[in-house]
Amino acid sequence: MAPKYYWKGYLKLSLVTCPVAMTPATSESEKVRFHTLNKDTGHRVVSQYVDSVTGKPVKEGNEAKGYARGENDYIILTDDDLDAVALDTVRTIDIEKFVPVESIEWIYLEKPHYLMPDDAVGNEAFAVIRDAMKSDKVVGISKLVMGRRERAVVLEPRDEGIVLWSLRFGDEVRPEEAYFEDIDEKADPDLVPLVQQLIKQKTARWSPNMVSDPIQDALLKLIEEKRKLLKPKKAAKGQKEQAARASNVVNIMDALRKSLEADLKNRKAG
Repeated sequence: MAPKYYWKGYLKLSLVTCPVAMTPATSESEKVRFHTLNKDTGHRVVSQYVDSVTGKPVKEGNEAKGYARGENDYIILTDDDLDAVALDTVRTIDIEKFVPVESIEWIYLEKPHYLMPDDAVGNEAFAVIRDAMKSDKVVGISKLVMGRRERAVVLEPRDEGIVLWSLRFGDEVRPEEAYFEDIDEKADPDLVPLVQQLIKQKTARWSPNMVSDPIQDALLKLIEEKRKLLKPKKAAKGQKEQAARASNVVNIMDALRKSLEADLKNRKAG
């Protein structure tokens, strides 16, 4: 399946430009998600915007952004107003400077995205920028509009592509001195080697399995147990027809699977 791109635009370094596409490097689609229900009826609860004065629902076309300038006094901004202040960084990642890889502290890294060429013509320019950063062990610093906010981003070469990290703003990271300044205990020099031995025994190569989610697994197990206890719900006429069509598909798939298994057995027997 072809990846769905979150953003398309251009990667620029001085006079070198190439079309690129970007997609989030992480996904939460596998997480267990719940709908909010009316416990008495079992029906889904629908959320909607309601006018705080009239109490009437607001149509989607009438929704607008408002900047408060006083109590119950707002400056209304439409989508056209917001689009009018669009910056060049809406469509272009212009690398402004480079810094050593180790100079960026992890605490500033926010969310990773995969950046890749979006046109065969731009492959060479993309590869040159990527490999030059690899060779010099640096990462690129730029800006990009994400969610209507211009964010600082860092471009890190990785394998054949580039990982673009959005960065937290400086005022979003709390100063560590305020929390660590009262820690004045010095480690016992005789105990440090013992702890180092423990560290050595527990050291292993990184694996994604180290950060599995046991709560997610427990939820799935609980849902499956409850599913088995539920009686099948009677379907309406239209739903029955859909279920019949779906069961036909399942039966066909079962038939194909059995045919393949039988063919495999015949080959082994021959």
